[in-house]
Amino acid sequence: MEKLFYGNDENQFGELRIPEGDGPHPVAIVIHGGFWREPFKLDLMTNVAEALTKKGIATWNIEYRRVSERGEAWPDTLTDVAKAADHLYALKDKHALDLSNVITIGHSAGGHLATWLAARHKIRSESPLHMDKPLPIAGVISLAGVTDLELMHEVHEYRDETLSLEPNNPTADLIGGSPKEFPERYKDASPIELLPLDIHQVLIHGSLDIHVPIGISSQYHREAQEAGDFVKLVELPQAEHFMLTDPTSLAWEMVMEEVELLYTTIKGG
Repeated sequence: MEKLFYGNDENQFGELRIPEGDGPHPVAIVIHGGFWREPFKLDLMTNVAEALTKKGIATWNIEYRRVSERGEAWPDTLTDVAKAADHLYALKDKHALDLSNVITIGHSAGGHLATWLAARHKIRSESPLHMDKPLPIAGVISLAGVTDLELMHEVHEYRDETLSLEPNNPTADLIGGSPKEFPERYKDASPIELLPLDIHQVLIHGSLDIHVPIGISSQYHREAQEAGDFVKLVELPQAEHFMLTDPTSLAWEMVMEEVELLYTTIKGG
């Protein structure tokens, strides 16, 4: 494993793992979750990255600036993830990476970022999230991903009101406010708003998930299909939120199966 920086901030780095054998190697951009908040770091996905690399896939497990006590993360969280992905151009030759064969795989908030990376070529040019010539993504694996930011905002808002809790809305913290306050930001940052992506997408979600409701993936799946995208929803009836990133779990066997199938599909055109 090699720690490499893609920017000057202490959080702008990634861990690159290269499999055995000669390249060029297929690549997976691995993105951790934690509702975009600062206490949660890329070590949440270390086991995932190692498991993928053992299967012959180069992994780029990325860190990024997250929501902290200083306030909102807009637009730094998203632009950091974009810059981290594009940094693979600089790593390609030295590490024998096949950039025509890049997928993203992210969990929870990382599932949002993984899907958004594949969607960012659809972002309007005047957006602060727009970047020229983004790295093309061939496929997405979203593990309990927040693919609809507005719906996730509503879920947390409803929970706080129903349980008489202090407002605690991670989506609002990421974007800087509610969908009513910043509709354009939500349109630029939410994958469901950028459909169709014209990219193969696999949504894997546990039915027992109490952190990100499976309905978010179901709704995204319906709208992506209606938009004409290549999208698959894999519902795991006995899985909760964190099983999807545990390589010792039965859920992970299904995740790995879908990763291998996605690469096969990509290579087949």
